[in-house]
Amino acid sequence: MGKTRFVLVDDHAVVRQGIKALLSSNPDYEVVGEAEDAQGAVRCCRKHKPCVVFLDVRMPKMNGLEVIDDIRKQCPDTKVIMLSAYRSEEFLHAALKQGAHGYITKSATYPELEIAIANVLKGGRYLSADVTRNVVDSYLEAKKAPEFETKWGTLTKREREVLNLIAEGNKNKQIADYLCISVKTVEKHRSNLIGKLNLHSSAELTAYTLKNQIFLDELTDTPS
Repeated sequence: MGKTRFVLVDDHAVVRQGIKALLSSNPDYEVVGEAEDAQGAVRCCRKHKPCVVFLDVRMPKMNGLEVIDDIRKQCPDTKVIMLSAYRSEEFLHAALKQGAHGYITKSATYPELEIAIANVLKGGRYLSADVTRNVVDSYLEAKKAPEFETKWGTLTKREREVLNLIAEGNKNKQIADYLCISVKTVEKHRSNLIGKLNLHSSAELTAYTLKNQIFLDELTDTPS
């Protein structure tokens, strides 16, 4: 049996270095690649075909949730473990829906990383204990209120990309250039977002994205 190969994806070098140092203490582990953004993650996985990729949820331009499907399509044998500072059920639900095999928080200990790795390599799934507690708490709270699909779940992949870019302060022309689409198309996506998020203007849309950090901060909506 060869070594278990890893790719680490996080926009903070110190985080990648920390995880790499931990994994390197195991002679059966090998970090074969690193990336600092979502696009780089896909390229790196396609090149190295890792056994496991640790993928940060929140990164510039496009969050990790948006590329899980791309990684799995191009590297079907690669297991995806989301690494996040967020314990919200929304992120967990979105990650699992996209095909992630595990979800652990950045407060995880090295023994927990090893448990997560072992579980996903055996074909199972792994959720951090603190994330699991939040899921249970949310389930109990859900009994007190009607359930409904989260707004995030109603958006298309392109609408989520546009929303991410709006939150970073990009104007329509900048968004159009980055996504290689027309300004008119960006305006159409903005209009769709306003409708789906039950807002009333572009100003409200911008405020909404800044407030909610593209659903990468705790949301007040009741989860579905």
